[in-house]
Amino acid sequence: MRAARLIKMVLLLQSRPTMTAAELARELEVSERTVTRDAQALSEAGVPVYAERGRAGGYRLIGGYRTRLTGLARGEAEALFLSGVPGALREMGLEDAASAARLKVSAALLPSLRDASRTAAQRFHLDAPNWFHEPRTPELLPAVADAVWDDRPIAARYRRGPGEVVRELEPYGLVLKAGVWYLCARVAREEGGGSFRVYRVDRFTAVEAGEERFERDDGFDLPAFWAERAAQFARSVLRSEVVVRLSERGVRALTYAVDALSARDALRAADAPDADGWVTVTLPVESEEVAHTQLTGLGAEVEVLAPGSLRERFARDARRLAELYADAGPAGT
Repeated sequence: MRAARLIKMVLLLQSRPTMTAAELARELEVSERTVTRDAQALSEAGVPVYAERGRAGGYRLIGGYRTRLTGLARGEAEALFLSGVPGALREMGLEDAASAARLKVSAALLPSLRDASRTAAQRFHLDAPNWFHEPRTPELLPAVADAVWDDRPIAARYRRGPGEVVRELEPYGLVLKAGVWYLCARVAREEGGGSFRVYRVDRFTAVEAGEERFERDDGFDLPAFWAERAAQFARSVLRSEVVVRLSERGVRALTYAVDALSARDALRAADAPDADGWVTVTLPVESEEVAHTQLTGLGAEVEVLAPGSLRERFARDARRLAELYADAGPAGT
């Protein structure tokens, strides 16, 4: 355990000019006191770790020291081969490059580890598209991906409603969400004030990359940006509320019937179960129509209390079902 931590510490210092004790502690998930002890142990073992004191101080390697402890363990090699998504790489036009990279990595591994790509592929597979949807690769995805990798601005035509708009974009990153590709891009300053926006790649009708590279904003974090926009989208869609009572089975099934995050938030805010063991929750929904469709799947495990119009719809459904199954005899009699 400690040996692996010491190796990681050397590799961290090798990749950065200087790191503070706090930064090393955060990366290694230990205390700063442990960092101090580990640095001393490395120094005693002959690794030239130098500590600079003061506000701008930290730890660094001196004399251009480079470790050769870069061999991969089996778990590390298998994780490396899992890091690529074959389908996504193929759609972006990067399959040949990824294949060449895997061959080079395999050739550099110890003979005992060269089956890592096969063992990883036989244990894990990512199937990104949703069920019951035919996956379609956007025709212009490779061109957009090339612009993303090369930091080249694009002039793009984009379908919006019945018409098209033209945008000058700085493409920062691509996201594959449930089989749909999205481009996160900064709009040209004269058009949108340099704001970041999200575009569905399958709605681009034309893309032309520029010759000059744009300067990326170093503060842009693609995963954080996507998480924030996804949360904003979910909140913007859920514009209405319904009040429902749920049985114990209904509580367990709610996250599968409606938006999972909204369901969990609603259940956390709910009061204790009533005398019958039912829980009353206020649930954000997209609309009354959507709520009717979603909550119908819970059957008799949910009772709609409000709004009254939705409660009446469920009452009508119940009367129709009672008429259909009144005699409980064979179908069609």
